Amino acid sequence: MSSESTVSETTPLSRPDSSYLNDSTTSSTNEHYKHTNNNNNNNNEVRTSAVRPSTQNNNYIVTNIEDTNNKMDPKHTSATNGRIIRRIIYDIIVLAAVGFPILCMFLWGQPYKRGFFCDDESIKHPFHESTVKSWMLWIIGFILPVIMVVSTEIFLANRNRSIPSVSVTCVERKVPSWAIEVYKVIGVYMFGAAVQQLITDIAKYTVGRLRPHFYSVCQPQMVDGTDCSDPKNLGRYIEDFTCKGVGSSAKMLKEMRLSFPSGHSGFTFYAMVFLALYLQSRMKWRGSKLLKHFLQFMLVIIAWFTALSRISDYKHHWSDVLAGSLIGIVFAFLVVHFVSDFFVVRNDKILPTSQQDVSNMRSSSTTVVTQIPANGSHSSS
Repeated sequence: MSSESTVSETTPLSRPDSSYLNDSTTSSTNEHYKHTNNNNNNNNEVRTSAVRPSTQNNNYIVTNIEDTNNKMDPKHTSATNGRIIRRIIYDIIVLAAVGFPILCMFLWGQPYKRGFFCDDESIKHPFHESTVKSWMLWIIGFILPVIMVVSTEIFLANRNRSIPSVSVTCVERKVPSWAIEVYKVIGVYMFGAAVQQLITDIAKYTVGRLRPHFYSVCQPQMVDGTDCSDPKNLGRYIEDFTCKGVGSSAKMLKEMRLSFPSGHSGFTFYAMVFLALYLQSRMKWRGSKLLKHFLQFMLVIIAWFTALSRISDYKHHWSDVLAGSLIGIVFAFLVVHFVSDFFVVRNDKILPTSQQDVSNMRSSSTTVVTQIPANGSHSSS
């Protein structure tokens, strides 16, 4: 989930863009780039790449990467395993820290007990079952993102086989690069979803706004035994009352006070906008320019329909849905741009695409470039 990495890190921040690939496979010369960086002031790590220039656009395509120092080092493997496991544990702790208050509010939280006016027509709507049920929300918010991210990363990994990918060995098992990317994306997504839900729940329990079906669920009765049909209660702000709750469960009686903001709208908009931005960053298929935007549009339509259904089902007031939707959209943009690395370009991670890039790499103090001409002689700069 961490978005920081160095050349010697085991989890790469970004795989080289598929635009570096070229249909031409003709090669006349090979060049070897040896990238060195100081590790702990006395340990050097060397990565060697074989690249070949394209005959069509003079681009350089990497065909192989090999870590020459740490490939068979058991100590390095053990250190790598420890570092990966620690990162996973840290990520789990952070997610648990955010999710635990949500669980506490769900199990033991009591919303603010707000009063009402007997002549308030906005809270006298009938109770309806949800159009977008809880199991549908699980599919929209969890299963769909996992399927889309996994399929996208596997597709990119298979498509970019000629571009080097970094796989790591953890607990004597080789983890492919696409799995690393999936872990990072889903981890960031889950963190943002948990934070967004926590913010929403804090607002729900603090405000305690009554749902549009409040009367149908509660059937309020005043302490003197009267109800809203008594003319003397018209125009009065009623705070001291009890709910007869005929036909209503304890869960319904609690949730009737949790109207603002809409949790369904916020969570769905967060999930769908996050996925739309993810596709904007990662989907590079050249078969159709409109396919990516069509998928993004469909994701937004899912969120839009879910939000509108909360109004038509009398689960929320329109202002609740608007507030929840804005919370979800804002958090999706914040997480994508400040937590994830979807749109972060790191020059030191990008492969050379022109002769000018090669010249810049040669002039860098941390890069040694060795050119091997076709005749086998060596020249270095």
